[in-house]
Amino acid sequence: MLVVHHLGISQSDRIVWLCEELAISYELKHYDRDPETRMAPAAYRALTPFGTAPVITDGDLVLGESAAIVEYIDATYGDGRLSIRPGAPGYADYLFWFHFANGSLMPSAMIDMIASVAGGGDLLDALRARLDRAYAQIEARLGQATWLAGDEFSAADILSVFPLTTMRLFAPRDLAPYPNIRAYLQRIGARPAFQRAMAKADPGFEVPLR
Repeated sequence: MLVVHHLGISQSDRIVWLCEELAISYELKHYDRDPETRMAPAAYRALTPFGTAPVITDGDLVLGESAAIVEYIDATYGDGRLSIRPGAPGYADYLFWFHFANGSLMPSAMIDMIASVAGGGDLLDALRARLDRAYAQIEARLGQATWLAGDEFSAADILSVFPLTTMRLFAPRDLAPYPNIRAYLQRIGARPAFQRAMAKADPGFEVPLR
């Protein structure tokens, strides 16, 4: 049985959303953050050696890392329906944005969050500029295509939305200069699977889609 070990208001939102988009059977196991530190509880950190969200189990398999989990579930349970296959239109775009989400966008948002606490400085300012470039690149892409990989919604979108939404609670960013991103997030918010996933994963939490 596929089990999604969900840490509240975390990147594991992506995995719940993926399962809802694929309309597959899964068990959702909730873990609450420590009320004082807001970190994952010991039971969650014990699931994998690195101790971070998301995590799934599937029989004897224990798997961490968002992108690895997305690929595993889509291939194993979804027949690759949310992936773009080699040779298909948009394949290279799909690969790029799928890996850009956690390879560039998410680290840039983390750096921005840390820099906002640590203060200024030439090095920190240079590092924070990476997030500006990431947003500019996404804005430009969404001026060319409805979804990041092209005309079809894909797993690249599932991986990319968390750093554009919930991550802004930790690294605030005004979306006023990014009309294409704002329209994109409205399209995401209108998806029934996204709505079901957020209601199950974090009931009462309003994902910042503006």
